[in-house]
Amino acid sequence: MRFRLFPLAGLAAAAILAGATGACSVWGAGAGGAAAGTTAAQSEKGFRRSVADTEIRITINDLWFKADEQMFRKVNLQVQEGRVLLSGNVSKPEQRIEAVRLAWLAPGVREVINEIDIDDPSGLDDQARDTWITKQLEATLLLDGAVASINYSIVTVDKVIYLMGVAQSRAELDRVIGHAKDISYVRRVVNYALLKDDPARTS
Repeated sequence: MRFRLFPLAGLAAAAILAGATGACSVWGAGAGGAAAGTTAAQSEKGFRRSVADTEIRITINDLWFKADEQMFRKVNLQVQEGRVLLSGNVSKPEQRIEAVRLAWLAPGVREVINEIDIDDPSGLDDQARDTWITKQLEATLLLDGAVASINYSIVTVDKVIYLMGVAQSRAELDRVIGHAKDISYVRRVVNYALLKDDPARTS
């Protein structure tokens, strides 16, 4: 299947116009990341939030397409009030990590929920251990009053924790990394989380 990538600004304008007129999303007719959205008029969240969510969706799709066309086609994307839900199946753990990392780069993203599966069924015991590590860290961050846990996503592959998200401060990020290193069985912690004022989030 061939895709034509339009300038981001043009896509945003077209998508906003589509939302205002009740037409389909610019990405609505495509596959994978091109998940259709409801019109602003039909949504309880209002026109401004609908426009912001549309901009987030377009930005993430653009980042995915440029990084990996297969990832773009196979990962589904939903955005609601700055909360991003990723689902679908990819063939490599690296694609799962990259899809989440790129989603956090879109300005306005408040949370990334990762429900992406990996097609390869091998190593089920290892996957169960990785899932346990992720759940342990998620619970620890949730109970830490000094950490805004909603701003982080955690992916564990082969006992390596990948941190993604937006940290409110360097101190908070150091605290999160410290918690990750304290989890049993963890071999390494790789940080992709950005500070909230990092230029990479708006470039």
